[in-house]
Amino acid sequence: MMRLQKYLALSGVASRRTSEKLIAEGHVMVNDRKITEMGVQIDENHDRVFVDGKPVHIETEKHYLAYNKPIGEVTTSSDPEGRDTVMDKFRDYPVRLFPVGRLDYDSEGLILLTNDGEMMQHLLHPSHEVPKKYLCKVSNKVTEEELRRLRQGVDLEGRLTSPAEVRLVRYEAFDSVVLVTIHEGRNRQVRRMFEAVGHQVVQLKRIGFGPILLEDLPRGSWRRLTPSEIRALKEL
Repeated sequence: MMRLQKYLALSGVASRRTSEKLIAEGHVMVNDRKITEMGVQIDENHDRVFVDGKPVHIETEKHYLAYNKPIGEVTTSSDPEGRDTVMDKFRDYPVRLFPVGRLDYDSEGLILLTNDGEMMQHLLHPSHEVPKKYLCKVSNKVTEEELRRLRQGVDLEGRLTSPAEVRLVRYEAFDSVVLVTIHEGRNRQVRRMFEAVGHQVVQLKRIGFGPILLEDLPRGSWRRLTPSEIRALKEL
């Protein structure tokens, strides 16, 4: 026996938290009964589970991919404005995948995708503080004092950001290139951090998520994670 939301996560439907939302909103049926409350236990060998009328089953084979998202894609399955999405390239993939977290429409770089709902929940949970690394080009010359403020934390809507790793890579003619590692996932956080110290982010590229690095993966391409990379994720 297992909780229904865990079954949905192991089936690749969504993370456990999103699965709970699907249950609460009435999208899930067990056998012939619609379920809207939490805590329901099911027998995975005998109960039949449906999401929006479609049967779901636990996927025994888990898939883990790295994708280099270009600027101009949203990190959702569909977009009401008709924009390209990260998932467009995976419509014909043999299992349903989900992006781990989000990356802004006007940002590029590393996105992880998986059908492992349990791992996705683990990687996104704030308590685990999974590091995310960004290469940023920002307007004008960033001073050492501004770098220090970014490292210590800046105020975003009344709450300080957690300490970040911030290193100046180089100065260019009109910009600065800065390497930033954060352990949070607030909305557009890196851009807002630089705005708080008086700079605009001109380009933003995620180059690392936990132990996984973007490296030379071409823009718009994807690859499967290696067994050692998957082990490293599970050890976080």
